[in-house]
Formats: sequence, C-alpha cells, structure tokens
Amino acid sequence: MISVCWRSGYKAIDEDSHLIIQNENSEDILDEFDGMDQHMSNGICHKKKEFQETPESLNYLPSHSEAYKTWLEEKPLGSDWDRWFMMGLIGVFVGIFGFLMHQIIDFLFEMKWELVENYIQNNDFLTTWMVIAGIGFAMMLVSSGLVVFFCPSGSPSGLPEVIGYLNGASIRHIFNIRTFFGSFFSCALAVSAGLFCGPEAPMIHVGAAIGCGLSQFKSDTLRINLPFFTRFRNSADKRQFITAGAAAGIASVFRAPVGGLLFVLEEVASFWDVKLAWQTFFCCLVATFTTEVLSSSFVGFEYEGYFGFFKAEQRIIFWVKDLLNISVLAVIPTIILGIIGGLLGALFVFINVRINKLRMKIFTSVPHKFLRQLTKLLDTLLILVVTITVTVYIPYFFSCSPNPTASQVQNASEHKPHGEHAAWDVSEYNCPPGSSWVAPNGSIMANHSINQAAVLLVKNGKQGTMLLYQRGSHEKFGLPALLMALIFYFTISCWTAGTAAGTGLVVPMVYTGALFGRLVGLIMVAMFGVQTDEYGAWIDPGLFAVIGSAAYFGGVTRLTISLTVIMVEITNDVQSILLIMIAVLVGKTVGDYFNNSLFSSLLHLKCIPYLKAVPNVVHGKKKVNLELFTARDVMQSCTTIHLQENVFLLAELLSTTSHNGFPVVFSPAPGQEEVFLGTITRLELYMLLSNSRVFQTPENNQCSSVLKYQEVTVEKLPDEAQINRLLNKYSADPQYQQLFINLEPYINKSAVSVQAHFSLQRTYVVFRTLGLRHLTVVDLQNRAVGIITRKDLISLRLEKKLIQMDRGKLDSDEELLN
Repeated sequence: MISVCWRSGYKAIDEDSHLIIQNENSEDILDEFDGMDQHMSNGICHKKKEFQETPESLNYLPSHSEAYKTWLEEKPLGSDWDRWFMMGLIGVFVGIFGFLMHQIIDFLFEMKWELVENYIQNNDFLTTWMVIAGIGFAMMLVSSGLVVFFCPSGSPSGLPEVIGYLNGASIRHIFNIRTFFGSFFSCALAVSAGLFCGPEAPMIHVGAAIGCGLSQFKSDTLRINLPFFTRFRNSADKRQFITAGAAAGIASVFRAPVGGLLFVLEEVASFWDVKLAWQTFFCCLVATFTTEVLSSSFVGFEYEGYFGFFKAEQRIIFWVKDLLNISVLAVIPTIILGIIGGLLGALFVFINVRINKLRMKIFTSVPHKFLRQLTKLLDTLLILVVTITVTVYIPYFFSCSPNPTASQVQNASEHKPHGEHAAWDVSEYNCPPGSSWVAPNGSIMANHSINQAAVLLVKNGKQGTMLLYQRGSHEKFGLPALLMALIFYFTISCWTAGTAAGTGLVVPMVYTGALFGRLVGLIMVAMFGVQTDEYGAWIDPGLFAVIGSAAYFGGVTRLTISLTVIMVEITNDVQSILLIMIAVLVGKTVGDYFNNSLFSSLLHLKCIPYLKAVPNVVHGKKKVNLELFTARDVMQSCTTIHLQENVFLLAELLSTTSHNGFPVVFSPAPGQEEVFLGTITRLELYMLLSNSRVFQTPENNQCSSVLKYQEVTVEKLPDEAQINRLLNKYSADPQYQQLFINLEPYINKSAVSVQAHFSLQRTYVVFRTLGLRHLTVVDLQNRAVGIITRKDLISLRLEKKLIQMDRGKLDSDEELLN
C-alpha cells in the first residue's frame, strides 16, 4: 500500500521539474518553481514537456544499498594510480585543444586581414568592409549554426551550466559530444570573425566536457561503452574529473596552472578537498605543459622550429617586460581605479542581464521552432555587422601618428632587406609604409606610423591588451582614441555576451579595464609629466592599464584570490601584486554594493537551482535569520512506499506522479507504526519494474534473483517507450496486483533525515554540504512527514515562504507528535 504524508496547507509540486523563464522579479521565478504555466507582464514562463529535457538534481554520493555494497566488494581498494593517470590524460587532451584554439584563431584572424591589405592602403573602405563582412558572415553562420542547430540544447552551454552541474543540478546535454565540438568550433570561429569576445569561458566548458567524457570511457551519442575505468562511473568521481577538466581549460588557455586551480576552487566547484586539489593541480600542470610544448614550435599552424623552447613572449599571454619600482603613493590612483572598475563592472552586469532578458523574451515570443532558431542566428549576424562596421570605419576618422617604439619582427624570413619597406601590419591601417633595419644584435627591427584607432579596434583583444600594457610608451595612445575604444568596446561586448555563439568574456573584461586604466594613467602623466627618475617612474600608463584590468575583472566577476594570481601569471608583473590586490578588493566591494556577480546573475537568469555556500534570504532590506525557522516550514508532502510493494501500485505511482524520490517505510513489528528506513529513486524503480525476474508472489517471500548495482543505477532510461508500455501493462492487468518486489536490496539505507523541528539554517547546511538530492523530514517517532529538495532551499523560494510565517513561532513536541 502506498501512502501519502501530508502537511496541512502545503501544495505538492514536482521537485525536479525544469522550466525556462524570463523573469523581472522574484515572484516570477517563484511561480515557475511551483510548476505554473503562465504569461506574466514582464516575462513568459514555459514549462518543458519533453521527458528527455527534464533535468534532475544529483546526489553527490551513490546510494548506499546492499547492491552497492556487493559491487564494492568486487572492487577491492588499491592505489590511486588510475585516478592520477586519468587526471594526466585529461590534462593532455585539454592542452591539445587549448593549443588548437589559439592556432585556429591566430591563423584565421591574420588571413582575414591580409586579404584586405591593398584595399586599406588604397583607402577603399567599402570593399574592405564587404570582404571582412563576407568572411565574417561565413564564419558566424557556421559558429552560430553549430550552437543553434547542432548542439542538442540549442543554446550556448557554458560556465553557468558547469557551475550548476557541479553544485548538484543535473543539466542534460551540456557534456554531450555534439555540444563539445559545437562549443569548441563555435568559439574559435566567433573570435576569428571579429566579435568582441574571447575563448576563455568556452574553453572551461570544453575542458569540463573532456573531463566528463574521458573519465567515463563511454558515449551514448557514439554508442561506445568501453570496459575501462568503470569504477569512476558514479556522480562523485565524475564531478571531480569535471572539476579538474574545467581548471585545466582555463590553465591551458591562460598558461596559468595555479590560477586555473584557484579559479575552480573559488568560483566553479562546490565540493572540494585537499586530495582533489593535488590531482587538479597535476591536471593543470599537464594541460599547461602540453599547450606550451606545442605552441613553442607552431605559429598559425606553421612549424618554426625551437620545439620545447619556451619563449617568454609566447608563454606569458600579456607579457610585461619592464617591471617598475612602486611608491606608496600609487595606492591612491589604484583605489580610484578600483572604484571605477567596480562601478563599470556592476553596470556591465546590469546591462548584460537586461539585454539577455529582452533577447529571451523575443525568442520565446516566436512560436515556430525553426523561426526561433533563425531569430537567434540573425541576432548574432546583426552583432557582427555592427562590430565590423565600427572596426573598419572608425579608424578612418583618426589620423596616423608616429610609433614611439620600434618593434622587433618575429619572423625575419618574411621581411625585406635594410632600407626597404617593412611587412604591412594591421596597426598601420591606411598609414604610409614603414621601414625595417637590422639591429646590432642581428634582429630585424621595424618602425612605422600607426593608426591608434586601428590598433585598439582592428587588432584582437589579446594583441591590443599587450600594447596597452607596454611600459615606457606614454604617448603611444591619445585620450580620444582610448575613450572612443572604451565606449564602443564596452557597449558592444555587453550586447555580444549571451548571443547564440561560443563567446567568452575574459578578454573583453581585461581589455576594457586596460583601456580605462590607461586613460587614468594618461591623466596622471598630464598632471605630473613623464617621470624619468626611479621614484616617479611608477607614473606609467602601462602600469595603470594592468591595474584597471584587475579592477574591472573583479567588478564583473567578484573574484579575488584566483583573479590576483591569474593577473600575475598572465602579465609576469609580480612587482605590482599589492596594487592588483587592492584594485581587486575595491572593485569587488563596490560591485557587490549594487548587484550580484555576472556568474550569479546568469545562474539566476537561466533558472539553474544553485545553492550558495551560505544562504542569503532577504525580506525588504533586512536579512532573515533561518535559525528562527524549522525544516517543517519548507518541507513538501511526500509519497511513501513499503519495503515490499505491489507491482501494480508501483506502476500506478510512477504513472500518476512526477516525484523523483520516495521515502521507504516499514513496520518493525506487527501492529507498530511504520518508520522511515531509507529512500529509492524513480529511475531505480523503473529499472526494477523492467526486470520481471525480481517479481515475487505472496507465497514465495524470497526473491528469485537480485539485480546488480550496475543494472539498477543508471543516469537515464535506456528505452523510455518500453518503460511506458510496461507501466500501462502493469496498471491494467489484475495479475500484477498479486506480485510484489522486495525493495530492501536497493534502497539507500544511509539516506539522511532530519526531524521536523530541526533548524532550517542547519538543514540548509546539511543539504548543501553533503550534496543531497532528497532530505526526508521525520517526526519524533521517526515517521516520514515530508521531504525537502533543492528548490525548496533556493533563496527566492525561502523568501516567499518564510515571510508569511510568524518568526517567533516554534513547534512543540506535542504538536509534532500529533
């Protein structure tokens, strides 16, 4: 007999339903959690009906059943050599793809602008625009088409989805092999086409996908299931390898192994320990080493020798050659930069979230799926047209200026002898040709006029940032060019982030910060002049460009420790670490005053049920103390099943409810109350019902066979249609009312439960720390009275639920017994 435990006045909901929402206020997102399909004045809430699209929460630890313990006995504990081997293997593959990402971008970018060299020098900007736009259109059609039509999710899966998954929200398709290749090539083509974006965030997703795929040694898409490393096919191990892969992704693309480790620790991972830190560090080391070894010999897929010789200008992404002595007076402009970075960072988050809400509202208003996909494609093409128009035509309005610093030519074989014109560089744009000569040390040097706007807009963000960081180049960029580039880059990057293409935000954040940092540096130089003595040399626009990048990066992401280390690793500017720390802290503090970080805002916008480490429930402007409430205040009603349950009733239960977990109860002795014993999931019940050999009759209390752990524990149904046919058969045929299933070998007997009067604050900590999917609530007699799931503990839901209660009311033991 199946029973329902009710809590008075509480409406039962599907604890794992998935909704796509556009929300303007907390009421909208709370209504979606109740499964309401409605139209709202500020957004539209749609509940997905497809079974395969419904995400579920995850238990961090596997079900501790008798079947699981039998499986463990067959796999004796040994050394962790296979785990370290897997970490190294993930690092190698992530490093290879990080190398390929950089090579594809550099090759396509250079090829694109070399095609229009003659048109630019002849001031034929219309033809230049047509060629660049045509090439960009082709790239973006493929880039956006991969995301819209090829990726199963139909939208760019990225860092917020990885963060949500590692927090315990199972989001389907984000590690699918089609999503993996779609994201990789979409990102490479989007950056090469000229969008104001970078490859960093997509590479984190690519690394996480590699960690997931390699560790499992199977693919449902390719129908591959290799019998290797099967002990890693559980939620806890999979999440650890995904964590390591994500860290390796940022380590590879930034050449920052320590920064990658700290980034996942601070922002991505929800579960962490020292052992995982060691293994992730090893994975980051291997990934960075692989990328650097390959990059040491290849530039744009051309082999240039020097295999395994790590040059500083290649290994360090934004290499700062000349370090400066710092005065304590530098703290004052650093604080100012931190404030500006925090304000601009908060503004970026606000504008980007509003744009993405509007974008989602427009997309969901298109009823036909194909037209909706075309709308997403047109959005990316429109952004590309605007970006290319700005990139090509804005430099036309800026005159040429002498380049105050001579640059060394990297590939001497491509340049002409002394006295002849040097090879054309895109920074020259429509300026007169430059000249080249051989320096005393044998290197070929080039000197030419530059178009400042072309340097800041035409060159990609990586190259532009390196020029902004240069020390001793006080007069290289003027205020008009910097201000113009700042306005356009900030505005267009706000619009670009979130479009249907693989786009990252790290390069725009670093570049935007460098632009306003150098502006402040120029103002300092205008006030105090160019200082040549060692005590005043710190007044350098290049130094303030680095500090501005850190301040703006912190203002958008609210990262601190990992951001500081990443900035030092990508610039080699150890001398400025104290100023970077100050700028990051000030930027984060100012940004937090106005809104949440970009990642938190995107998690909220995409309705990913993310549980923060510390709950933050606010009513009005006051923070709510969850210690004043109990687990009973937020629990849902629950449907319980018995240790030996009727096949007919189980089939009917699965057909008529959508709950994904059920408390199992039993009576210790005849005539005694049924008490809570453990839990069992919906998928486990599906697998039991699909194997008739576990059925037994009342006369035969011994089950003929017990399924293995691998047969019961699956991530998804192998054949949904077959299961539905079986459920209909069991529900309609009376003979199955006489058949039972003994659930004892399959229930999780280590399922966590709390009493109804247990503190809500501590309930949240228990649920989040242990990585639970279901938390059963019992009374003083250990009877199941309710259940708590992930969405019951989301801050917005807690706000709606708790503000209606008397804050001082505590349940007595007598009330709980009744």
